Amino acid sequence: MLGKYTFRKLAFIGTYVPRRCGIATFTADLVEAIAAEAPELDCLVAAINDIPEGYPYPERVRFEVAQNNQDYYRQLAEYLNMTRVDLTCLQHEYGIFGGPAGSYILTALRRLRMPIVTTLHTVLTEPDEHQRQVLEEICRLSERLVVMSERAIRFLEEIYGVPAEKIDLIHHGIPDMPFVDPNYYKDLFGVEGRRVILTFGLLSPNKGIEYMIDALPAIVQRFPDVVYIVLGITHPNVRREQGEEYRLSLQRRARELGVDSHVIFHNRYVTLEELCRFLGAADIYVTPYLNPQQIVSGTLAYSLGVGKAVVSTPYWYAEELLAEERGRLVPFRDSGALANTIIQLFEQESERHAMRKRAYAFGRRMVWKEVARAYLDTFQRASSERRRGPAVLYPPAASSDPLDIDLPDLNLNHLLTLTDDTGILQHARRTVPNLNEGYTTDDNARALLVALRARELESDKLLLSRLIRRYLAFVDFAFNRQNGRFRNFLSYDRHWLEEYGSEDSHGRALWALGYAVNLAPEEGILALAMNLFAAGLPAVELFTSPRAWAYTILGICAYARRFPGDSNARRFRELLAERLFQLYQANASADWRWFEPVLSYANARLSEALIAAGRELGRQELIDAGLKSLEWLIQVQTSEHNHFIPIAHTGWRRGGTRARFDQQPIEAHCMIEACYQAYLVTHERRWREEMRRAFEWFLGRNDLGLPVYDYTTGGCHDGLHPDGVNGNEGAEATLSFIASLLTIRSAQSPTDNR
Repeated sequence: MLGKYTFRKLAFIGTYVPRRCGIATFTADLVEAIAAEAPELDCLVAAINDIPEGYPYPERVRFEVAQNNQDYYRQLAEYLNMTRVDLTCLQHEYGIFGGPAGSYILTALRRLRMPIVTTLHTVLTEPDEHQRQVLEEICRLSERLVVMSERAIRFLEEIYGVPAEKIDLIHHGIPDMPFVDPNYYKDLFGVEGRRVILTFGLLSPNKGIEYMIDALPAIVQRFPDVVYIVLGITHPNVRREQGEEYRLSLQRRARELGVDSHVIFHNRYVTLEELCRFLGAADIYVTPYLNPQQIVSGTLAYSLGVGKAVVSTPYWYAEELLAEERGRLVPFRDSGALANTIIQLFEQESERHAMRKRAYAFGRRMVWKEVARAYLDTFQRASSERRRGPAVLYPPAASSDPLDIDLPDLNLNHLLTLTDDTGILQHARRTVPNLNEGYTTDDNARALLVALRARELESDKLLLSRLIRRYLAFVDFAFNRQNGRFRNFLSYDRHWLEEYGSEDSHGRALWALGYAVNLAPEEGILALAMNLFAAGLPAVELFTSPRAWAYTILGICAYARRFPGDSNARRFRELLAERLFQLYQANASADWRWFEPVLSYANARLSEALIAAGRELGRQELIDAGLKSLEWLIQVQTSEHNHFIPIAHTGWRRGGTRARFDQQPIEAHCMIEACYQAYLVTHERRWREEMRRAFEWFLGRNDLGLPVYDYTTGGCHDGLHPDGVNGNEGAEATLSFIASLLTIRSAQSPTDNR
């Protein structure tokens, strides 16, 4: 018998101190509270790292996961299974796990053999497709779910279809502090004899502190002794991308309003003991947050639980926690209402103290000791439910998914070698850029696509954002505004070699721009991409190249995910899809199910575009034609030994002799993405098997048994010849491999960022 509990070993997955984020603090407080309440249990932590070097964790952390490396999530599941963990508690927030919408965590959850209890720190009411898929699968894989508000329970039921009996409400934990007079602590901070307003937490622009500063002049005029303390460092993610811009803007604002002597910024990450003292010194606590959909706030829970008079904007959690006169709510972005409410509370001292008492009494159920007991009850319930249920309902330790394979790390070294301050160079002599060949819009469009998609999956967003700007600038430079066409070939000395490029290069540019509109990380990139896309689209109406049509269709499909109401883009998508469909009907036969009488290059793009268009337009006949053509293309590109054999660079004409070599990476890349599109439409396992077959061509499962991908440089060889691999590692080949790797990584999760 195990005694009181049917489990002995608990694992907690989340961020962890000393990492500076709210989930890290919550996880640490929860683990320590449970360990104190049930010292007989072995509590270990698996911490998620957002920086390569990790953090100096305490001994409680026994496994570390690199946020954006999917292999670590597999290793995590194996570690927890092998060390006989009895139950795992996941702290879920979209931003702390890798993959689209944090989907990499599913790689671990699917493989865990023990019950899972998940604490949901965010429940979105309007999730995008990726966010919904991730949360729905987490809910399915979890034995029980913990939320911190009644509203979150309702959202899970109504939006995600989770049965109420699977959900437990457990409040956000708070420290157990006595109910004391604020004057007891004020001398510790040099504010004795003054009225203290406090805001604490990691600073970011969504905190609305500027509105509180705007309210200060009116408050100071009525109470000249008031001081506003802003406690906390800038959020690490904000600081990495924007520096201290927000804090400095707040300081400037206070100076301009003449209240800088009434504002104290403590730019420190404080210990719990220090935080309790700051809270103790506050007369009024303010949360002027701007996001109405915030479902939980640790700072609000702390301030209410220690008996503060709280003034807050009416975000969801505040509405619930401050009900029954436990605090005051003011409208969003309303400095006047903030000032009036705070003045009233200072004037009506008896009401302010009565509010404090109501808050403190309510908070007694939220102290960590009580929260730990509630979690232990939930863990016991989850453990008992698992024991009663049939074991086959739960995921096995190993996955049968064809794409459950160990992948190379994303290595951008050779991409960076080929990229200079103009863009990406076209060719290389082995691994050295060949300046004589200059640049092409083809390759810079491909590079833009790769950088955009990599930014969705990788942590080094600053580097990838710089690359996005570099490649987008090239595409912008390539556009000839006099004739509405993209030029293609640019010499190394920056002279265009033509007035306009091929139709295919124009289509590739639109393809990349459509993705830039969909995935733009900032407004400037979005605006430029939109303008270029709109300016370049009209020329396509006169194009005759099927591949140019296909690239443009794919670009429009991406563009329309952000702007589905753009009627001109929709018209072009339908027009080009119909042309491609008619081309297939005109050329396809029982023994040659293809769009043309020849197979040349980037063949699978035609099938992919028709499937994608059919998916977006709701036209099954387009999807069927795309799938039939892709099935036939797979058939003719599968060897007698069951590996992928791309159509050779010289092409293959119907009725002619087919060459076995020169095989090029672009064909494997196009096949992978077309099969992914087919999978998204059909959800059939066979398409994932074909994706794997084509991807393994890069790694050595090919006619020569030699890897085409260069693990040392991160580049990819230009092709496969009868006597070996091509020694050169140019842009097209390297980008084909990186894009293929990113597609496989996306397909390993249930999300689609395309």
